Parts: sequence; structure tokens; C-alpha cells
Amino acid sequence: MATQWGIFSCGKISHDFVSSLASLPQSEHKVVACAARNLDSAKEFASKHSIAKAYDSYELLAKDPDVQVIYVGAINPQHLGLAKLAIENGKNVLVEKPLCINVKQTKELIDFAREKKVFLMEAIWSRFFPAYQKMREDLANKTIGDILQVSVNFGTILTHKDRCRLKELGGGATLDIGVYCAQFVSFIFGGVRPEKILAAGHLNEDGIDDSASATLIYPGGRTATVIIQGTVKMESEAYACGTKGSIKVPMRFWCPTELVTPTTNGVQQFELPQTEKTFNYANSVGLSYQAQEVRRCIQAGLLESPLMTLDESLVVAEIMESIRKQVGVVYPQDE
Repeated sequence: MATQWGIFSCGKISHDFVSSLASLPQSEHKVVACAARNLDSAKEFASKHSIAKAYDSYELLAKDPDVQVIYVGAINPQHLGLAKLAIENGKNVLVEKPLCINVKQTKELIDFAREKKVFLMEAIWSRFFPAYQKMREDLANKTIGDILQVSVNFGTILTHKDRCRLKELGGGATLDIGVYCAQFVSFIFGGVRPEKILAAGHLNEDGIDDSASATLIYPGGRTATVIIQGTVKMESEAYACGTKGSIKVPMRFWCPTELVTPTTNGVQQFELPQTEKTFNYANSVGLSYQAQEVRRCIQAGLLESPLMTLDESLVVAEIMESIRKQVGVVYPQDE
């Protein structure tokens, strides 16, 4: 039986997520309902994606007995409330990154999902790409020895997007793209909490971060350096350097199609799934990988993914909160 999806919010990322499902067998994934604050928007989205039901109420969708799992594609400040609404109604939930605005909310949502015994996962789609699976194997085999240094940079222009530049919308480079840097460092170092984080950066006129740079100190002589830049484009690459060599994830390390490791003899290519659908963001057809993981976990009776655990989502949230607070970002949700 197909995993039956409901979609909270009908914006660009939700469009890409639903479009990515077209690359998977219809017998495995089906979107049966969508909801937006405006019924016309929901109906337009439903028509475009051949979805049977459109709601102007998130609560009505959450109560729909045909929906098995809900994808939350709303803006950051709405993640907690919408995810809790879905969980309260017994729905499994995939929440777009970042899971919540801050650590306090992240803990609240994780505790709530565990209390209700409902599957919850943060949509860190990176973790489910074939290139990450290859890295996972190399890390397990200690192909590059003991990793002592991780370096990652993500630079793209965000200043023209309201959801990225306004505090009321949960804006800021750290929450929008820094989450990918934090998850990469955590991925390489196995979800261990850093012992110390030193960060600085620049704020815009609304008091959110346009940029941030950070050094993360880990036990055992391990260090990570992170650059998060929302005003200029950068290489957006990631490196893990060990005592026997290094791993390089070229441009778009958060949704990679290439990988350089000692075991690949140069650049190894990973083909994306094929579909005729159009997308708003690069490599978005790869969102299908996380949908496959959600289905796998639900069918196995798991309440979280071993590839992106809730405990690690909390670690990532802690890293981001430390960075943006040192830069000077305070959200209303922090008070």
C-alpha cells in the first residue's frame, strides 16, 4: 500500500517535495491532501499536482483519516505549532528544516512526538543522498583515518527573500543555510556535541544574521570551521580531513551529486532520479530520498530515522543557537 501524504503549506518547497515524489513508484507514495491558509492557493496546488483534497484549514487535514504522514513545508515560526497539530492527531510528521526556531522549541517538539509515540523527522534531505551513504561507509571503515578537521562553507544571496531577511518570518542565514553546515559537521563527527563554539558575524537592519563564521571545538583534538554567508556566493563545498586522507564534497554539499574520496579514484558521480517535473531549487528531485526513508521507517515501525535521529536534530539546533546568539540574533520565541 502506498504511503499517503498530506501537505501543510503550498509554497515553493512543498511544490518541489511533491514533484520529487513523481520519481518514485505510485504504488509507494501518494499525496492525498494539501492545506494552505487560503483555499484558492490550496486548490491551485491540488490541481497542479493532481491531489484529490484541498483544505483551507490545517486542522481539517490533520484530522483526515486518509492521511498517514504530513510534510510541513511552512515558514520557520510555524513549524512547532503545525507539527504538534499533526502529532496530536496521530499523524507521522516530516518537518522542513530547521525543525524549530530554537532549542527550547526543538526539545518541546521531540518530547511531544515521543510522548505520543508518533514518527517525527527533520527534513535534512542531505543525509539520504547516495553520496552521503558513500561517506557513511568510508567513515565506518576509517578510510581517511581519524578525522581531525572539518571545513564547510555555504554562500548564496539571501537578502532579497523576505523569509530569510525578516525576524518575524524566522529569517537569518544560520537557520536557512547554516543548518546544512551544522548537520555536515555533526554527520562527520557522529552527532557528538562540541565542547566549545566561537562565532561572530553581521546583522541586517532587522536584527537577523546576514553572515556568520564559527569554530567548533570537539574532544580528541578535533575542530570544525564553518562559514555561513547570505550576501555573496561561495564555493559551497565541504571537507573532512583525516590522518590518512580527506573527503571532499564539491559544490552543493547539502544535495551532492559528486564526491571525492581516496576510494573513488577521483570524482565519483551520483545520478539523480529522473522525472519530467520542474523544480524551484537545484537538485530538488533528491527530496525523494528522504520520502523513501520516511516510508521505510514507518513500515518498520520506527519512530525516528537512524540516519537523522531526533537527538542529533537537537545537537544541530544547539549548534545553530550558539552561533546566531553569539552573532546577536534573538527571536521572539527565545523570550
